[in-house]
Amino acid sequence: MSTERLIKLRADARLERITTLESRVRAGEDPATAYAETPEIDDLVVLTLRDEMLEERDQLAEFGLARLAARAGGPDAAEHQRNTDRVEFELLREIAAEVPELTVAVWRLSDRLQVD
Repeated sequence: MSTERLIKLRADARLERITTLESRVRAGEDPATAYAETPEIDDLVVLTLRDEMLEERDQLAEFGLARLAARAGGPDAAEHQRNTDRVEFELLREIAAEVPELTVAVWRLSDRLQVD
């Protein structure tokens, strides 16, 4: 990935983060809570790259539906959760390998995944 592309992605993520924070605080949420719960700039960049990779592989819709099925709590929810966590973990590893500057954000996001 080029330096220019990473700079652009970070600028877009910074705008998204600021907008999200402003919206939450204007809605009456405690600023400290909003700040703590809003993803960091590099986290947003990693999530954007993850979604781009899924889109390139024609898996974005399938991934989204599997995440929804995992949250729905049906009989296959645990299996959907394991499968989507495994897919996401592999994508995040690819991002860390391709863009070392994002490694900390990748591992921060990986921490919420259940992978063996």
